[in-house]
Amino acid sequence: MIAAFLGVAFAAQLPAQASSTGAGSVIVEKNVLYGSVNGSDLRLDVYEPNGHRDETHPAIVLIHGGGWISFDKSTMARMGEFLARFGFVAFAVDYRLFQGNQNRWPAQLDDVQRAVRWVRANGSKYGANSDRVGAFGHSAGAQLAALLGMEETRENSDSGLAKYSSKVQAVVEVSGPTDFTTDHDADGDAFLANFLGGDFSTHPELWREASPVFHVSKGDAPFLIVHGTQDQDVPISQAEELLEKLKSAGVPASLIRVNDVHTFQTPEAHRQMAIETLAFFNRYLARP
Repeated sequence: MIAAFLGVAFAAQLPAQASSTGAGSVIVEKNVLYGSVNGSDLRLDVYEPNGHRDETHPAIVLIHGGGWISFDKSTMARMGEFLARFGFVAFAVDYRLFQGNQNRWPAQLDDVQRAVRWVRANGSKYGANSDRVGAFGHSAGAQLAALLGMEETRENSDSGLAKYSSKVQAVVEVSGPTDFTTDHDADGDAFLANFLGGDFSTHPELWREASPVFHVSKGDAPFLIVHGTQDQDVPISQAEELLEKLKSAGVPASLIRVNDVHTFQTPEAHRQMAIETLAFFNRYLARP
């Protein structure tokens, strides 16, 4: 399962009609420093509605995919612009990538949790409401976004952010792996054994710890799960398992099945994802 989507990019090419009706202009500020870990600077791009800093808007943290080893926040640019046009402040974040034997899991989770806390501490500068924060992620980024809706801060050494929660109030999870203990293949298992720090046969607890389905509880944020029916990289059964566990725990959750592949190739698929995402965030974040 995992080997197939390593290095697969997802740039949300939102159709013009989905990003113009009722939309306003957008201010973009790139490469804002939100942290530094072991000499690695962590940066984000901000997309905010133009001319509305006297108001407060819900914030969305956007998390890119790429198998935890590639790509960056730029693949979330179109989604950031889209959400900002409709009254959200979007923060597209970079996180440490696993390269060689550096930055093993859970470095990536630590970074995106830090990003959420930074948004809560500093988002008012951009008109963001620290009490209403959501997360959107695709593929590997969706796995991270899911955990943001389930878990509180794992690594809390930054005293400047220690008082801020890293748990978000709403999650859009697109094409994400949710259970590393299933759908095994030799190449994927070899990668995950290195990435997670142990093979499945001897350290299954590491694989469960990184799998969102094993973190589901009643207090989780509401979820919108979007997955392609033709996804050959991450089986849709992963999305269905997450949906079942969330509903069993009493968490508001829904699954949108899109007639497309892992990265959504058609304008129709992108439009469906955009419309459903906007409606979901409006429902759970835009209203006090």
